[in-house]
Amino acid sequence: MKKTEGDNSTKILVAFYSRDGHTKRASEIIANTLNADIDEIKDKKSRKGIIGFLIAGYDATRGKTTDINFSKNPAHYSLVILGGPVWNGRVTPAVRTYLLKNRDSIKKAAFFVTCAGREGKCLSQMREIYNGEILAEKVILRNKIEEGVKQLLKKLESIIKSDGKN
Repeated sequence: MKKTEGDNSTKILVAFYSRDGHTKRASEIIANTLNADIDEIKDKKSRKGIIGFLIAGYDATRGKTTDINFSKNPAHYSLVILGGPVWNGRVTPAVRTYLLKNRDSIKKAAFFVTCAGREGKCLSQMREIYNGEILAEKVILRNKIEEGVKQLLKKLESIIKSDGKN
């Protein structure tokens, strides 16, 4: 569904942050299914190991931001699908920072989070930070990635089809 010259379809970016690979897996399935561009958000702060895990949860709880790298400009897309894990029931510092840096250039968004079962405040925090038009949201359980992605795609596909006609 990438936009090509003379085509009215929606140009889509799937941007994501993933510590353990669950969100990356979901993002790759979404991007491949929608023929979307994909952009991994990289946290410059190490989140590896048990200490990294504990600091990550603390930083998320405190609403901290972090230094990140990403390569694609979300302003060049009509829809940005943003995903990240849930840390201690909250949005990760990398996703928080991405939204704060790009919220004014994201035209329309869809959000998804991956978790073991407790989403907490993560999606509501993402909505609050972005404060723009959100087409869909989905909590994806990490032991049911394919099923959760399928449900998100079902929500998005009819919206994308109708949006491409405008």
